[in-house]
Amino acid sequence: MLSSQRFRFDGESTDSETTMYPAPFRYHRAGSADEAISLLAELGDGARPLAGGQTLLVWMKLRFDEPTDLVDIARIPNLSSIEHDDHQVRIGALATHGRIAASPLARLIPIVHDCANGIADRQVRSRGTIGGSLAAGDPSCDWPALLHTLDAEVLCQGPDGERTIGIGDFVEDLYATALQEGELVTGIRFALPPARSAGAYVGFKRCAPAYPTASAGVQLTLAEDADTCADVRIALGSAGLTPIHATAAEAELRGQALNETTIERAAEAAVAASDPVDDQRGSPAFKRAMLRVLVRRAVGIAIRRCNGESVEHSHEYY
Repeated sequence: MLSSQRFRFDGESTDSETTMYPAPFRYHRAGSADEAISLLAELGDGARPLAGGQTLLVWMKLRFDEPTDLVDIARIPNLSSIEHDDHQVRIGALATHGRIAASPLARLIPIVHDCANGIADRQVRSRGTIGGSLAAGDPSCDWPALLHTLDAEVLCQGPDGERTIGIGDFVEDLYATALQEGELVTGIRFALPPARSAGAYVGFKRCAPAYPTASAGVQLTLAEDADTCADVRIALGSAGLTPIHATAAEAELRGQALNETTIERAAEAAVAASDPVDDQRGSPAFKRAMLRVLVRRAVGIAIRRCNGESVEHSHEYY
């Protein structure tokens, strides 16, 4: 028998149409990644890992997901580090949005601060984790889109050992990821951006706790003449069933002079790559209009930061 602590919680029924409670489930606390993986394999398809719970618990209350077992991984040591050297950044899966926003890494790479500090409110940022946001496979979550701009890799561990998945291959469909049964996200890794490089992540939402109606991230590298784009990555969130890597938009800027015309062409190409859904946050036409503005704004902020300007930025509300 594994040494995890096991409890049972029985959800309550309610007559209210506005309040939902989760279905009954069993609770298990894992003391290590290996123990969590063993538990998930033992418990089968109905088991879910629980980190900060800011996505999973909401889904359970709304009965979008009804797991039979929760495996709490929040206390596993060595999965919450935020580290970098001269070449590479590594963030543990259990690092919270708030810790990332307050870290030296966020000061070093402003686009990371834009994303982490713009997620929901302080309470959610203090509990929600970067690994949990990725594993949800939600196209409205901020981190998957942001990590496309940094060409990140997702570090995973499962019954068959460790493996690395490129961010472009990680989210496969709506709420579906490349994670295999019993597999956990253990961290995120990406190269430290080069000199003359900076980015910006901008989101547009109804209020702080809401998911973005639309978002755009841009990581830009300037050529030596400071007016030409040497390299760029552009990603969109809440713009389709998965995060969108807007390669055609990048092609409009890479190697080109950065001016109003080329930036507008890139924004139009990004919009053409999007396929937003009609939901309570807005119509597809409204979201495309927002994406056009957000891409232009993100490019503008990225250029200013590349040129050494300190630009404070946060999500915008309507």
